[in-house]
Amino acid sequence: MSQLATQIGMKRTCAVLNIARSRVYRSHQPRPTPKPRPAPAHALSQAERHHIRDVLNGERFMDKAPRQVYATLLDEGIYLCHWRTMYRVLAVHHEIRERRLIRCHPTYKKPELLATCPNAVWSWDITKLRGASKGEHYSLYTMLDIFSRYVVGWMLAEVESSEFASQLIAETARKQGIQPNQLTLHADNGSPMKGKPLTQLLGDLGVNWTHTRPHTSNDNPFSEAHFKTMKYRPDYPDRFQSIADARAWTRQFFQWYNHHHYHTGLNLLTPASVHYGEANQVQQVRQGVMLTAYQAHPARFSRGIPSVKGAPIAVWINPPKTMEILS
Repeated sequence: MSQLATQIGMKRTCAVLNIARSRVYRSHQPRPTPKPRPAPAHALSQAERHHIRDVLNGERFMDKAPRQVYATLLDEGIYLCHWRTMYRVLAVHHEIRERRLIRCHPTYKKPELLATCPNAVWSWDITKLRGASKGEHYSLYTMLDIFSRYVVGWMLAEVESSEFASQLIAETARKQGIQPNQLTLHADNGSPMKGKPLTQLLGDLGVNWTHTRPHTSNDNPFSEAHFKTMKYRPDYPDRFQSIADARAWTRQFFQWYNHHHYHTGLNLLTPASVHYGEANQVQQVRQGVMLTAYQAHPARFSRGIPSVKGAPIAVWINPPKTMEILS
């Protein structure tokens, strides 16, 4: 700016830059050194400040806000200073913080579950089916094998109950031939999932159990996706006229889902074929069909001989971060 002012003058320079000349002149004037502010006659002495700080940080008041300390001491006939002065004393030593004892929420561990075969990890949850009248609901308990996506067991009841869940799990484990320390059961944090009858049963059966973190639906993705598949079916009714109608519809749905639904997560295999070890045979048959199609029209396959994928070899709930980076 000084170079431009020497060429065209200060007045024109300030007009071009839209700056007041008084501002420029004022910036060039030497500023006087501010005089030190004298301490008021009524100011606290250093000894008094040390005493106030010791009181605030002492064992009795270390978790109390200065206002609370001020009021407590007043009721005891003691006046040290105003509570605003207490804050200033603490600020000098960088001790302005949350002083109250506040409940710390526990740190929930992220469940990391791996299934490499059927009946290794089951995910289960409860969803509501609307009844005929407003406010009427039926509770659908569903056990899902996360490796095969096969619904290994289900129950429809009028209420949510840990006792009903225990009956379903015991019967399903018996049908699937679950041995001690073979199965991990994963669910959310609902009261039926954490009731005493259920936890006692799982201990007796030798079944490990895990729970999702609060307000984290991604910790139980397979059950959530399954319920969406069910409720987005074209024939899913808005309301069921009775619990018998609901059972009839869900029985038909699970039959279709297990045996006729080509699951995207299973490379278009059905849950039943993966759960009962038929996936390799289905894969070989499909591979033969694709080879025949390739031999008939090889030009239609730009990537060469097609390869039909089989069932996944491992299924995770919350894979470790190292695996996420590698994938």
